[in-house]
Amino acid sequence: MAHQTHILEANNLAIGYGNQEIISNLDFKLPLGELCAIVGINGVGKSTLLRTLGHLQPMLGGTINLGDKALLEHSNKEIARQISLVLTEPIASKNLTVAELIALGRQPYTNWLGNLTQEDKVHVKKCIDDFELTHLKNKKCHQLSDGQLQRALVARAMAQDTPLILLDEPTTHLDLYHKVQILKLLQKLAHSFNKTIVFTTHEIELAIQLCDKMIVLDNASNPFGNPCELIEAGHFDRLFPKEMVQFDPKSGSFKVVK
Repeated sequence: MAHQTHILEANNLAIGYGNQEIISNLDFKLPLGELCAIVGINGVGKSTLLRTLGHLQPMLGGTINLGDKALLEHSNKEIARQISLVLTEPIASKNLTVAELIALGRQPYTNWLGNLTQEDKVHVKKCIDDFELTHLKNKKCHQLSDGQLQRALVARAMAQDTPLILLDEPTTHLDLYHKVQILKLLQKLAHSFNKTIVFTTHEIELAIQLCDKMIVLDNASNPFGNPCELIEAGHFDRLFPKEMVQFDPKSGSFKVVK
């Protein structure tokens, strides 16, 4: 893996449902160790893109490369060792404890009985510690606040120990403090553990401040780049109707037109 420069690459990618294309001509390359946000207005296709990158729904055109070969050439087991997914769907059993939920991240590595090795247990404990969940590890998931559950889900993805982590709306239902906490945690994971983390979000201003790269789904050129480049090229100015919301490039924030 050392020679490989990009963990995830899309060329001329088209996505959608059935035969209905919602985004086309999408191009980007992500190296290891970067945090990347997918932003855009509601219904533009952010979750569809994430699910397509995670091999949960088929692409309609173009190519996606995962590591040194096409996504479609990887077996399901290989994909489970390369990609962790955190989706917005509720978790199957909220009766699991936090520790049990995080241990599920080790599934791609365990035997068919799901027995954890000593190495698995060390890994799970480290994720519990890293995400400040030690005091909650024996609590059931249904007893957690939204922010705590979100931390536990990200910890489960981290326990899977994949180079690529995909998250759908990881900050939904959280207050500003917890939104920032989760995104700073993701930034730390990307930079300190050399993970590539891609997430969908409505928090465009936070993403501008914390992300290395952004994909802006705008139903036109769908630009990709670092936040400064995207601001300079005016890509955030065109996201929302001008008469309602305007983007201020100096502060990197949106202003309501009074």
